[in-house]
Amino acid sequence: MKGDWDALGDPLAALRDGDPSVFETFVRTEAATFAGFFRRQGASPEEAEDLTQEVFVRLVRAAPRYTAQDRLEAYCFRTARNVWIDRRRSEHVRRTATQVGDDELEALAGAEAEPAGGVAEREEAALALALVARLPEGQRQVFELGVVQELPYADVARILAIPVGTVKSRMFHALKRLRELLERHAPPGGGSGALRAANRAT
Repeated sequence: MKGDWDALGDPLAALRDGDPSVFETFVRTEAATFAGFFRRQGASPEEAEDLTQEVFVRLVRAAPRYTAQDRLEAYCFRTARNVWIDRRRSEHVRRTATQVGDDELEALAGAEAEPAGGVAEREEAALALALVARLPEGQRQVFELGVVQELPYADVARILAIPVGTVKSRMFHALKRLRELLERHAPPGGGSGALRAANRAT
């Protein structure tokens, strides 16, 4: 997550203690973060919005018994992951990476926040993030949490309930596969920035 949560204070602790204002700010600033998370898992824009609202509802319901035992980012993304799993179970839908066609890449990338660079950098970033949808689910999840959301491997392991060693292994294979996809789909002379980002992630 990119917001400065330390400056705002813990929104769940504030909500638990009777001050909803910090949580309201959290909702406004981080709604796009969760929507992007769900889009990269394969949700449509409308479904991503619904799932994001469900995350906030669950966080509100959990606030009265909330204790800050984990980093807030890890706690919230664990909630988001559970929301996604519950939705998939209820609909009996499993979307795999092979179901994402070339014509969907632009739509998948459209949920991303505007990068700071120029047009070429934005296109490269959109391509890189869209191609994440083609990774196997386990690899996609560790890439999303570890690279896109910049969470430590220990937090990723707790969110996904897997050993840190498994996180590292999946990340290695995710980055290798992503580089291959980038090299295949980047236009001639393009994709260098995205490849550098993948290289930095290692």
